[in-house]
Amino acid sequence: MKVTEESFEEVFELMEAAFPDTEIRTYEGQRALLAHPNYRLDIERDDQGQLLGFLASWNFSTFRFVEHIAVNGAIRGGGIGKRMLTAYMSSAGTPIVLEVEPPTTSDATRRIEFYKRCGFHLNLFPYAQPPLREGQPKLPLNIMSYPNPMTDNEFNPCKRILFTEVYRQLL
Repeated sequence: MKVTEESFEEVFELMEAAFPDTEIRTYEGQRALLAHPNYRLDIERDDQGQLLGFLASWNFSTFRFVEHIAVNGAIRGGGIGKRMLTAYMSSAGTPIVLEVEPPTTSDATRRIEFYKRCGFHLNLFPYAQPPLREGQPKLPLNIMSYPNPMTDNEFNPCKRILFTEVYRQLL
């Protein structure tokens, strides 16, 4: 189900609970993305209408980018995130990339292993996410890709699109 303006409040609340400030935009910046033609924010609800999780993505001609995926903390580990991600993967039709923290902590390693079990590959290209909020530093991350590992010739154009379209930065 695609998010509406009305349900955005719930999604942003979950986003703030699931990600540090360095990995999300301000409320206004995130909400403004709803009008972007390449951005999509899908939500999953239970039978009672409670928000279970969301997947935020960008669709480009040569690949798709999963910017955020989060599940309500009270029900994490129940397979909802995997179900959302695999449904997205099966509908993609183009390669998919996402960013992860380097595997230097147990949480980061756990997330990387989750994506690997879903079929993603960890690519170790030098990469740092541009700041999403004013005054923040660049954030060192790694790129994961599906269905195959990336080559330099695939990574560089992908990085250029992410920087110019998603982060509005020039290389």
